[in-house]
Amino acid sequence: MNPHHHLDPSTLLSYAAGALTVEMAIVAATHLETCPHCRARVEEAECIGGQLIEHQQPGPGAPDEARRAVLREAMLRGLDDEPVAVSPPPRVAPYEADDRLPAPLHPYFGTSYRALKWRWMAPGVHCIRAAGTPTGTLLMLKIGPGRSMPVHSHGGTELTQILRGAYHDALGHFAPGDVADLDSDVEHQPVTVPGVACICVSALDAPLRFPGWLAQRLQPLFKL
Repeated sequence: MNPHHHLDPSTLLSYAAGALTVEMAIVAATHLETCPHCRARVEEAECIGGQLIEHQQPGPGAPDEARRAVLREAMLRGLDDEPVAVSPPPRVAPYEADDRLPAPLHPYFGTSYRALKWRWMAPGVHCIRAAGTPTGTLLMLKIGPGRSMPVHSHGGTELTQILRGAYHDALGHFAPGDVADLDSDVEHQPVTVPGVACICVSALDAPLRFPGWLAQRLQPLFKL
């Protein structure tokens, strides 16, 4: 598996620093399981961060917030440079191997696709909400083939990892292993490809925004 859509550098940096919310970190870890490119960038961020903490600390009088801002900016610049040569160990791609869900999802959704207990959400759309996540929304979606989702933007950040099937939108084609790392500037309308349902896992830290009146009316029911 060779994903074409990756985590944003700022997301990778936050993951390496342990600064993502639980829900975002779960989706990021799911992507990292099968993406050697992003695993290498996380290792770069950890390496750069260690060097910066050791060699580029601001003066002792600088406030903590300013110190963190300087370190973060320098780390992002480092991630924009040529990647460090890293040879991460090979991983088994869980998306296309038997019935196994990716390991980071096991505590929240179980280990098996066949054992998932989907709940109807809308015609052709089913979901499962993870219980016990503390700061935002974590859910799995199963969207029937050839379905158009409502046009929407995001009140905050959304991370969506494709597990099975695929969809396309204005940002491109998203297939198994790809991640959509979206912020409040993005408005899109995912359309699933024909032939097979699209299964994905998403983390949201704020409600979606729907321009259409019908979707707005239904939003409290869907709790998205």
